[in-house]
Amino acid sequence: MLKKALFSLFSLCALVILTTGCGKKSDYTSSINPATQQAKYTDDDAKAFLEKGDFTFVIGFDADFPPYGYQNEEGELVGFDLDLAKEVAKREGWKIELRPIDWDAKDAELDSGAINCIWNGFTINGREELYTWTAPYVDSSQVIMVRKNSGILKPEDLAGKIVEAQADSSGLKAINDESCAELRKSLKKVIEVPNFQQAFMDLKAHACDAVVIDYCVAMRLLKGDDTCCTLADALVSEQYGVGFKKGNTVLRDIIQKNLDDMYADGTFLALSQKWFDGEDKRIVK
Repeated sequence: MLKKALFSLFSLCALVILTTGCGKKSDYTSSINPATQQAKYTDDDAKAFLEKGDFTFVIGFDADFPPYGYQNEEGELVGFDLDLAKEVAKREGWKIELRPIDWDAKDAELDSGAINCIWNGFTINGREELYTWTAPYVDSSQVIMVRKNSGILKPEDLAGKIVEAQADSSGLKAINDESCAELRKSLKKVIEVPNFQQAFMDLKAHACDAVVIDYCVAMRLLKGDDTCCTLADALVSEQYGVGFKKGNTVLRDIIQKNLDDMYADGTFLALSQKWFDGEDKRIVK
């Protein structure tokens, strides 16, 4: 049985996210609506595809979730998680297809076999029994972003305020969690929006008073912006993993072994330094 080492847990503070992009590669597809030939991903199906030697690893991700996976200004699909996935495919000799998906449709994409896995800052916490997971490889948090001049200095100051979060995101789950019940009850309204960029624009335009957002995404949006900030106290902490359809241990074990190897040989560290401003904030357990 493969070891389940926890990978490269990032600190919740002092991360400055680079906007570094990488060029298009000839060995992967960056199509918004690609045609996929593989229809099922049970263990038996995975074994059959792998034995044929022409396996295409299809990654489902949210293209609005920098720095883990997103579309840059040149139209390229880039990000930390996508680089990890491409490295796995390279080592296994697989083709790889990067498939942007609607985040609230991710389960339908996975269940239908349109994608092999969800790999894009995907939170394990609260979803442990819904998917087959790799070991966690990133430690993150959900934070509250506000305007600097709003007078909101702590979560309690949000009483009577409007808060936004991305639909079906960990932030939305966090604000609706039982642990945040008192805070949620004090709010005037919680609005779901399609992506974090819209929430950020709404915040700056005074259409809402706060945004619940992933810490690393917040740091990238705030880079070069002096009008907004995050509150000091995180709403919740969480861990990221690669999620597969429940029971698909064949592919999960292959990805897990590659992540183990990438951690051991320094590749994981090199990619984290590329996407997180050269800082090594890993805590090895």
